[in-house]
Amino acid sequence: MPAPRSLIAAGLIATGAALFAFQSLALADDAPAKPSRVPPAEVVGQPVSCINIAQIRGSQVRDNQTIDFMMAGGKVYRNELPQQCGNLGFDRSFTYSTSLTQLCNVDIITVLQNVGGGLQRGASCGLGQFTPVKLIKQPKRR
Repeated sequence: MPAPRSLIAAGLIATGAALFAFQSLALADDAPAKPSRVPPAEVVGQPVSCINIAQIRGSQVRDNQTIDFMMAGGKVYRNELPQQCGNLGFDRSFTYSTSLTQLCNVDIITVLQNVGGGLQRGASCGLGQFTPVKLIKQPKRR
């Protein structure tokens, strides 16, 4: 007895999806690794749970999981988020809200996406510990 067309079509779709998934895995292995945008840093102290908001002079989003907070007096705290935060590394901007005078590892940041010239809220992600670091200067590439 011949198989119904819907079963044949479903089998072809499933086979095509599997081949597509395996092809993307194979291509990922062949692709050269992207250079990291996270500059190397030397840890210069113990991680802390919170930093004082009034002392933050700026922040640099390095990738989907790393933010460097530049503080008054030249101190830098690196925050490694416990999970990847969707589009954080692409949009490179975020917002947060806290009723305290500190930003802590229990706080949530929200990615700000530039959509049509305006800002739109994106993924929300938890922060990690704040590790004091000294950024290591890299020689300029030519």
